Amino acid sequence: MSRREPLGVAVIGTGRMGADHVRRIDRVVSGARVTAVVDLDARRAEAAAAGIDGCGVYTDPAAAMAAADVDAVLIASSGPAHEAALLSAFERDLPVLCEKPLTPDAASALRVMDAEAALGHRRVQVGFMRRYDAEYVRLKALLETGELGRPLMLHNRHRNVASAPFFTSGMLITDSVAHEVDATRWLLGHEIAAVTVLRPTRSAGAPDGLLDPQFVVLETDGGALSDVEIFVNCGFGYQVQAEVVCERGTARIGDGHALVTNLGGRWGGAIAQDWTERFAQAYDDEVQAWVDATWRGEVTGPSTWDGYAAAAVCEAGVRALDTGGRVEVDLVERPELYE
Repeated sequence: MSRREPLGVAVIGTGRMGADHVRRIDRVVSGARVTAVVDLDARRAEAAAAGIDGCGVYTDPAAAMAAADVDAVLIASSGPAHEAALLSAFERDLPVLCEKPLTPDAASALRVMDAEAALGHRRVQVGFMRRYDAEYVRLKALLETGELGRPLMLHNRHRNVASAPFFTSGMLITDSVAHEVDATRWLLGHEIAAVTVLRPTRSAGAPDGLLDPQFVVLETDGGALSDVEIFVNCGFGYQVQAEVVCERGTARIGDGHALVTNLGGRWGGAIAQDWTERFAQAYDDEVQAWVDATWRGEVTGPSTWDGYAAAAVCEAGVRALDTGGRVEVDLVERPELYE
């Protein structure tokens, strides 16, 4: 690929996430341009492509990938559509940035992983963007120094103002806690061996039938515990916080105290209202890292194995939620490609 021309990217899915990625590639990221947008809703695709010179509009992902000016694919469609899009990309050996989830369940994620392994090289970076957030990056670097000693516990809080109308109790695990699942695996360097989900009194702010909040306990194969408070209808803001407790010290991120005001006898600061505000820079850095790696002929960041492992843990979490018991996570042997 010649560096004289920007990387041509097809963005599949132009909902809120996909449209934001179209904007990001068009206006923020260097070394790439949007050459195709894909959505089953042609009008939505046309709206996303408006004002971008030379951007093709498609309703079929495979047709977009076959276009001569498409060098790489960013998948931001709904989770159930990911497997087919990924397999189409593999047929053309195209590099892919796939938003989480890789796929909605472990069985389909395993099929994708097997198909990628058959290529003999990685093609997918999974969109676990917290690995690109400055605070998480600093925490990971600190843990790797060993200064704090071995990690014993990781406490996570994940709060949203309000859940979407279609949110189910299981989606608190599969769509929200999935981020903490990956963060736990990445920060601690452990696989998750078992999941327990505790259900406190349901908040009066939760829609009828939604079990919110939940308290999730993740047991790792390294002997550490990671807990997650997931509360998707807290009403006051979007908060993501983590504190790791180690043998010789602790470290905490996510307090959000970049700006503190003193006014009218009160002190305080603003609370982000959604993920697009809290993790805006992380998304920018994630996509830029993907573009840069693609230009180098590399695939970096969270792998298909990471996507599969997260899906398997979340499946165990949903079973734990349904049964009220502890559920062990069953992972296949990690292929050599992902070692």
